[in-house]
Amino acid sequence: MEQRRIVSMWQQRHAQVLVTLIKAKGSSYRRPGARLLIEPGGTYEGTISGGCLESDVVRKAIWAVRDGAVVWHYATAIGDDSEIPFGLGCGGEIDLLMEPIETPECHALLAAMEAAVKGTPSINITWLPSKSIKLQRVILNSEGDITFRSNSLSMDQIAHARQFGAQDETEVVVEEIAAPQRLIVFGAGDDAKPLVRFASLLGWDVTVADQRPQLARKERFPDAACVFMGKAAKDLSVSPEDAVVVMTHSYEQDKELLALTLPKNPCYVGLLGARHRSSMLIYEVSSLLSWSVEEVCRRINAPVGLDIGGDGPEAIALAILSEVQARCQGKPGGSRKLSVDQVFQYVGKGDTARPAKTFCSERDFG
Repeated sequence: MEQRRIVSMWQQRHAQVLVTLIKAKGSSYRRPGARLLIEPGGTYEGTISGGCLESDVVRKAIWAVRDGAVVWHYATAIGDDSEIPFGLGCGGEIDLLMEPIETPECHALLAAMEAAVKGTPSINITWLPSKSIKLQRVILNSEGDITFRSNSLSMDQIAHARQFGAQDETEVVVEEIAAPQRLIVFGAGDDAKPLVRFASLLGWDVTVADQRPQLARKERFPDAACVFMGKAAKDLSVSPEDAVVVMTHSYEQDKELLALTLPKNPCYVGLLGARHRSSMLIYEVSSLLSWSVEEVCRRINAPVGLDIGGDGPEAIALAILSEVQARCQGKPGGSRKLSVDQVFQYVGKGDTARPAKTFCSERDFG
């Protein structure tokens, strides 16, 4: 969703500065790739922190890029005797790339983000600016072909960066500009509505498919990118990057959909239903595919969703989406609650240990 909003603001042609978080060390609210697009007057889209840095960056960004792109360093931890100009309690360090919009390099990056929102990913390789060189950039499509190249870049430089990254004293950042996560929801019942709405809030590309024409209607799912009516599993392409949730409430349809979907090996397949019903489906699908029950169990999340409690469509949607998010991000989906030992590990051993004060200071690297 954030990338969509940034692209939308850029399309209005009023923005002046694009800020990208390119490096994070220690604790940081956002990770590399987070962005902030700034318009005159302080209007912006996106975030590069938990809300602590944005006002400072917005206030200084237009001045900072008056002579071209720069890298600023923000440190967030100091000793007990230092003053705290404003609160940023992350305790880490981040580097921000600030670049003026009206350059071919920035236009190429934003155009690549626009294409990614529509489903076309790419690779952005950026040679960071320093006191001796200006920012340089190359954009590659998913096949590795060059779609944009700064005039000053040679093919040898590009080949070296693709293979080794940094070159001489120049720092190079390689970034995948990914398309939104695609979620296919088989089943257009009322319980699918909050699932589609929540996924849309995350910026995902959601397709709803159902064989029932009275349910498979766009007005029922305004947040979906596509609402499809028909033999969806046969007609829709499912890729290994997609997530699939089967929730038609029809035993026979669920069985057919699972048998058609599982061989396409999507990154996530969830099945809504009670344990007894899901067990019967898994057993029959294994027979249809001539797979072992163990193999089908490994590929299907049933019952679907994390065990977070609650009742009703919204709570079920939250449980499902949490599991899909964890799986697609390669996370176990468990609690990150701190233990007492971890607390003392972070702040120092002993009952009297306490953390250092924190603040945020910037240094212009460009």
